[in-house]
Amino acid sequence: MLEDDQRLRAVVVRGLQRSGHSVDVAGTIEEARWFLSETDHDVLILDVMLPDGDGFTLCRELRAAGDWSPVLMLTARDAVADRVRGLDVGADDYLVKPFAFAELEARLRALDRRGPSDRPTTVIVGSLEVDPASHRATIGSRELDLPARSFSLLEFFARRADQVLTRAQILDHVWDWAFDGDPRIIDVYVRSLRQALGDEPGSPRIETVRGVGYALRPPRVPGPAV
Repeated sequence: MLEDDQRLRAVVVRGLQRSGHSVDVAGTIEEARWFLSETDHDVLILDVMLPDGDGFTLCRELRAAGDWSPVLMLTARDAVADRVRGLDVGADDYLVKPFAFAELEARLRALDRRGPSDRPTTVIVGSLEVDPASHRATIGSRELDLPARSFSLLEFFARRADQVLTRAQILDHVWDWAFDGDPRIIDVYVRSLRQALGDEPGSPRIETVRGVGYALRPPRVPGPAV
């Protein structure tokens, strides 16, 4: 368990030990890295805000290194952006503080039953490769430097290449069902992705389907010469 709040940490650890669990406890990112390098764990509990960093970064490091142990994120902020970021970096579940210990234990049981998840498959569309595990996207040898939300949008497009996606679908999957902002924000992100994808050979393109939404179109394969 990675948590710097000593009182909360003590309550959780005492409760888990009473339930028969063995718990390693860390108060900093560096301590957690040491435990993770020494021992395999069934489930990881990572706080978001730590004195020397944040749980998001550690979770991303673990996924990039091929560690797919179930991760439960603890956060004091019930913001959609935080939940989305946690899922983007590979977390399996999140719990907002303050919480009931019974709910924490139930979520841990569910994650333990699930076991380590499989490494997400790299998605390829033409010369575009989207690797959710390492949070990298490339066009040929060129790496795309994308913010978390833009990466999530590109991954959503790539997994549904050549499908027309409505604005409602995009908002629901990339932003959150509870999003109540201006849906035209999608247009801003699409323009940014178009610039990132470029127009080099083999690059897919994002097509606007009037009155419906958008579709990521694979590059056209030239037909045989006549």
